[in-house]
Amino acid sequence: MKMPLEYSTEEGRMKIFGFWIFLGAEIVLFATLFAAYMVYHHQTAGGPSSHELFEVKEFMMETLLLLTSSFTCGLAMLEMRKDQQKGFMAWMTVTLLLGLGFLYMEIHEFIAYVNEGATIGTSAFLSAFFTLLGTHGLHVSLGIVWVLAVMLQISRRGFTPMTTRKAFITGLYWHFLDVVWIFIFTAVYLMGVM
Repeated sequence: MKMPLEYSTEEGRMKIFGFWIFLGAEIVLFATLFAAYMVYHHQTAGGPSSHELFEVKEFMMETLLLLTSSFTCGLAMLEMRKDQQKGFMAWMTVTLLLGLGFLYMEIHEFIAYVNEGATIGTSAFLSAFFTLLGTHGLHVSLGIVWVLAVMLQISRRGFTPMTTRKAFITGLYWHFLDVVWIFIFTAVYLMGVM
């Protein structure tokens, strides 16, 4: 079996290993934010609770967009493995559009909450909520910029050990964000509407 191009050099293998270590640090960051959210979930200080704020239709649509983007990202990685640059670019474009749709919906959700008087300063619950989801949204935004930069490099240089490594790492990052969202979906939204 042929070794994937991104693992074909020692530098590539080491950088991918280093990225796994980085993801470990990201897990610690999000675990801390989740812990703070769980501690402050019922500390509403007379402000709105999660049960009053969250609408199933909204967070289900956000979930559908982000999880579908993970699937299309995986399809892009398969195209990369087959050395199909056009297929890779097409699936990554779909991934980016789904990610942008997710961000649009999350920003729309935040604006709606603020208009209802639910701001980051209203209660400990809302502070923890906005911090957790805002951090995830910031990571998605950075992921979009990162994927665009990698796509630009691939469009100029094609698939090389360096560009495939970068694409592979951005794919790992995108899947990581989707895994974090599954925890947000479960611990924040599903538990919040119960």
